[in-house]
Amino acid sequence: MIPLTPTPNLTDQVYARLLEAIIDRTLLPGQRVTQNELADRLGVSRQPVSHALHLLHRQGLLAESGRRGFEVTQLDPERIRQLYEVRGAIDGLAARIAARRVKTDAAGRAQLEAALRAGRTIDKTTPLARLVALDVDFHGAIYRLAGNPVIEETIAPQWPHMRRSMAAVLAELDYRQNAWSEHEAIASHILSGNAKAAATAAEAHAQDAGQTTEERLRAISEAA
Repeated sequence: MIPLTPTPNLTDQVYARLLEAIIDRTLLPGQRVTQNELADRLGVSRQPVSHALHLLHRQGLLAESGRRGFEVTQLDPERIRQLYEVRGAIDGLAARIAARRVKTDAAGRAQLEAALRAGRTIDKTTPLARLVALDVDFHGAIYRLAGNPVIEETIAPQWPHMRRSMAAVLAELDYRQNAWSEHEAIASHILSGNAKAAATAAEAHAQDAGQTTEERLRAISEAA
């Protein structure tokens, strides 16, 4: 058998670099990209770029555009709201289970507390990429505290789309503060073991975020 390399292969590295560029809007919606251009910019051959582009295409983050080209897909406000509706149900379930396990999972509790402390450090100068990462880390900590890997596996394929939408709207200070105020409430219920309140707060947070994100994305689109 061929020995495995401890570092990510080129396709994985190219995929990760392009995904982050789409999420942080280095590559804007509607922007066209080609294998040759990206291979030159990243200093790699066309093969790993081709594989990465097709992976992103299957995820709905790129659409075919001309011969051997792709373009970054537009964010669909209605689709994003629908994703948040489903996420609300999943987040509510995760928070409920996490609250029931918080007294017996010391490591999971510590991870959630750490994610909450990190979120308290944000201010108006916090970079956008950092804001998105902290948000994802907070919810990921709840999923892991729930102790059911299917929860995280179910939501994982949708995170790139939600991270893109978050990057489009999180730049506004009032939304930053509001989101983390809600995170504080969710965490408080989980850490106190109040499963019902934790589930209600987590689901409401996702639903409100979906509605807010849809409205902001529509406003951005109309202003463009």
